Amino acid sequence: MTGTIDEDTSTTALTWNMIEKHAARIAAAARAGGVPQTIVAVVRGGMVPAVVLAHQLGVRDVRALEVTHNVDDSTNAAKTARPQTRNGDSLGDVTGLDVLVVDDVAGTGETLATAVRLVEQAGAARVRSAVLVVNEANWTGGRPPGESVTCIGEMVRRWVIFPWETSALVGREGVS
Repeated sequence: MTGTIDEDTSTTALTWNMIEKHAARIAAAARAGGVPQTIVAVVRGGMVPAVVLAHQLGVRDVRALEVTHNVDDSTNAAKTARPQTRNGDSLGDVTGLDVLVVDDVAGTGETLATAVRLVEQAGAARVRSAVLVVNEANWTGGRPPGESVTCIGEMVRRWVIFPWETSALVGREGVS
């Protein structure tokens, strides 16, 4: 399930209204496949959308898993050779559970794939994935995003700035 593709290559900021619409689209798709028992947020960007989705789906079990691939938070930031995982114990016991792994954006797709793999290895019975936005300009996954990610709010071809990031960006890179 995906939204529209935007061919623009510039940096843009998503509004809270856009986030809400993307989350509603993802929630509807997830609900159609059965409400998950647990939502796992990819720390840090996936935390806000995970909580929004948890409320929309009525899921009270929300967990965090820290997997990072960008070196820092700058626009078009350099990547580490492979996604890095910290504090894997924060996932807790997901044995036998239906889990939805959530992140804010998928660039290369490697961070989300790593998080999904970790949840599968932890014994989840079913693992689905969701992102608010896929940046197709950076996608390097072996399969197309729609085949690799279960639920996508929107597909774009640009760097995305989320509302929870804007205060940190004011004064940097021309953002005001």
